[in-house]
Amino acid sequence: MDKSVADLAEAVAPITDGASVMIGGFGSSGIPFGLIDALLEQGATGLTVISNNAGAGETGIAKLLKEGRVARVICSYPRSPGSIWFEKRYEAGEIALEVVPQGTLAERIRAAGAGLGGFLTPTAYGTLLAEGKETRVIDGKGYVLEAPLHADFALLRAERGDPWGNLSFHATARNFNPVMAMASRHAVAEVRELSRAPLDPERVVTPGIFVQSVVEYGVRP
Repeated sequence: MDKSVADLAEAVAPITDGASVMIGGFGSSGIPFGLIDALLEQGATGLTVISNNAGAGETGIAKLLKEGRVARVICSYPRSPGSIWFEKRYEAGEIALEVVPQGTLAERIRAAGAGLGGFLTPTAYGTLLAEGKETRVIDGKGYVLEAPLHADFALLRAERGDPWGNLSFHATARNFNPVMAMASRHAVAEVRELSRAPLDPERVVTPGIFVQSVVEYGVRP
């Protein structure tokens, strides 16, 4: 089953208005800049973006915010250095925000990919972030019940891939990318190198069963 597509535009073509989109990356590492630019050109709007942060400067996710394509952001760090476009949209009431502690965000995504119904965490117990959520006290310690976090699509960045969708990552660029592949209904990966032969199974981090399309984009961010 060949999951490779010809170019970035074809890779993001299935994304529709109002879709929820997970975008991999941590800081500037492992961000699928090529796919984000292609999504900007594709024109989908009213998006819910799920990511570690809301972009910086005018690159990556910040481009989508600048052009008014995002209706809601779910992230841990909405105010990264130079994140002027999130602040502008939020202050104008043009975008909704759900702040999720970073470890909780990663685990909510992982829980979705693993088919779990949620998990209990002491993080945010007794704070505003726990309002409206079920809480429990176990052995004298408070916990918040967090729900799994799914998405319609995931945009990923990997170092290498093969036509079957198997992926490997470069160092810390791994970050959120593997769990987002698992938690989305349609995962798209841009890879620096697309091998025509199967990747070494010992080096595969994300199996192709979690990836619906892969495209070569040779630039290393």
